[in-house]
This record gives sequence, structure tokens and C-alpha cells, in this order.
Amino acid sequence: MGISIGLVGLGSFGSAFAPLFAAHPLVDRIALCDCEAERVRKFAEDPFFAAKFNPRDAYDSLDAICRSDLDALVIITQPWLHAPQCIQAMESGKEVYSAVPLTCLPDSGEVLDWCDRIIETSLRTGKHYMLGETTCFRPQAMFCRRKALAGEFGDFVYAEGEYMHDVDNSCNLREVIRRRTASKIGSEWPEREADYARRGFLSTPMNYPTHSVSGPIFCMATRARKVAAFGWKNRTNDSFFRHDDFSNVVALFELANGASFRVAEMRELAGQVSPLENEAFRIVGTRGTFSENIWYYNGRTNETDAVPVQPARLTDAELFDPLPPEVVNEFRKIHHNGAPDLQNRDFVPHGHGGSHPYLVHEFVSSVHEKRQPLINPWEAGHFMAMGMAANQSARRDGELTPVQDWGFAPSF
Repeated sequence: MGISIGLVGLGSFGSAFAPLFAAHPLVDRIALCDCEAERVRKFAEDPFFAAKFNPRDAYDSLDAICRSDLDALVIITQPWLHAPQCIQAMESGKEVYSAVPLTCLPDSGEVLDWCDRIIETSLRTGKHYMLGETTCFRPQAMFCRRKALAGEFGDFVYAEGEYMHDVDNSCNLREVIRRRTASKIGSEWPEREADYARRGFLSTPMNYPTHSVSGPIFCMATRARKVAAFGWKNRTNDSFFRHDDFSNVVALFELANGASFRVAEMRELAGQVSPLENEAFRIVGTRGTFSENIWYYNGRTNETDAVPVQPARLTDAELFDPLPPEVVNEFRKIHHNGAPDLQNRDFVPHGHGGSHPYLVHEFVSSVHEKRQPLINPWEAGHFMAMGMAANQSARRDGELTPVQDWGFAPSF
């Protein structure tokens, strides 16, 4: 017997995930929720959803869908709403998936409070929470996690994580904000942001740190202890940065495993630092190193058994973990709908480096198996805490600052 899932938020990002959740073979029933009726109607009238959607499972508010008998909710709404909505979902008895980040607010103290409340609510209700962080489910992260679990990095020495996303690059952030604030709910944000600014709370790229910090932290299964960070403030009076302390922040973290971790979150730069898009990381160990899809390995465990470093450039197909065949068969239909030779078509994961199908499968399978998802509240909270500590350090000219740590997730 499968599970039932409600999709809350059917804008552009939610729409990218809706077919994957509907296609997953462990999902028997889909509900649709958005305060804008035409968004619900688009999917309700789509034949692809017909087998798993009943018209009575259409909702126009979070309050209404929380009163349903669904097993889980997938919340892909405005970033500043994620945390309170996920708490409401868990308190209504639902397992919950949240789009990234856990929350996004200019007040670092308020962000940490929401992290704490997400963790407390999960413990109190016994309901699970998963953050849909794309970096942790990119092929590079899957490969590094396998190597780390096998001990093939040796001791971790150093790592880097970066999200180099200029405001005017191909995914134009001005246009993202324009579309976001054009929606019914999104139109509330400009005044809220201005109110934060009036009270002295300004943003930085580290208010949304998950793409840069999560990969190495997740793969190495460690925590950040302290950080020194420095910010770059926009110098051209660009209106996009009018409520920002910094347009770029670079931070150096000390990790609990003894490694150093350099993180860059940048919104004002020409070009990209990495040829592998702008959401990249690398991990350096005493035996193995991963950087830009190349695995370097020396096999050294003592001074007598080292071998010449063997670099191996890997394709995404080699980096990815395999998905179950029955899941691949259903996901394949989304990209090759109507093809007569469907079983002979390749399945190539799409969305943020191919992470989207894996995010969906991890959440659905975790709900079905009644287990903690890989990116649970303790991971999600620590990602945000790293950004908040970097903000504090940058505002104090690089002062060494501790990072809040809630530990690791318990099993329940």
C-alpha cells in the first residue's frame, strides 16, 4: 500500500516537482493546494494526474489541506513561509517536505529561532521533516558520500563550497524576484522586507547558504565549529542590493573533523569560478580528493604503501546512485510521454544537476519506510546556522564566531 501526498504551492518551482511526485510508484493519491485557483486547475485537468487525483482533493489554503487525512505535505511556497507552514503541517499530523531554504529572513536571530522550532516540533510530534536541498542530491554529492562512507578520502583535510550566482546571470535574480512578488502571496514580501530594513536587519547571500555549505557537510557527516567571514558591499547603488549588507560573502569554517572549509556565497561577480555550473564543491583528503568531477586517489595508509595518484574523470552517469528500476520506469514517462518504445529510452535525471528525481524518491521512500530522511531538521538547521554565524562574523570584520549546533538526528 502506497502513501498519500498533498502538493502545497504550484508556482513555477512547485510545478517542476508535481509530475515527479505524481509518477512515483509508492504514491497512491495526490492532493493539490494553491491559493490561486487556476494553478490547481492546471494540474486537476491534466490527464497525467487523473489516476491519482480526485476533485475532492483540491484545496485553496494550508489550513484546509492540514485538516485532510493525507500522510504528507510537500511545501514549495515562498521562502519566508517555509518554516511556519512546515510546523503547522507537522502539528496537523503530516510528514513534511520543504523547498529550500528552511526559511529566508534578514534577521539572523529569527532564523535560528525557526530552526530550533522546526527541530522541537519534529521531536514533539514524532513527524519527520525533509529539506529539499538540491546540492545534496547532485551526482557529485552522491559519489563523495559513497567514497566517504567507504573511508576512501582518508582523513579530511580541506573542502570548498560555492554558489556563484550573479544577479544578472542566465537565471536572472531580478526576474526571479519580479515573478515571485507578482503572485498573490509574494506581493506581501516587499513591505515585509522594507520593515526589516527599517528595524536595522539587512540581508546577505548567507541568508540562503544551503547550496554552498551543504555538500561537504553532508558528505563528510560533520559539523562546523567556528567561522571567520568577510563581506563585499555593492558599490554601484544597484537597487537590487538596497536592503543588503553585502552582495558577496566569503567564509572560512573550522570543522569538527579537523578540516578547514572555505565557503563563498556571491551575487555580484562576472562569470563563474567553476566550469561545473555555479553550485559546486570539492573535498580534499589524505587518500582521496574530489574536484570538478575528477577523483584523485593515492591509496595511502602509511608511508610505504602510497601509489602514484590516479586521476579519473567521471561522467554524471558514473557519479549518480542508481534509482530503483520501478521508479525509473515511472519517471521515464515524464520525459518521453507517448513514445512507443518507452522502455528503450534513456532516463536522464533533470533539474538542478539531476537532483529533482532523487529528492522526490528520498522523501517518498522515507515516508513509506517511516524513517528520518537524509536531510532532516538537524542537517537543515545546521546549514542555516553556518550562514547566520558567517553573517555575524562578516558584520564584525571577520571576528571568529561559534556556529550553533543541535547535533545529529535521533532515530524515530
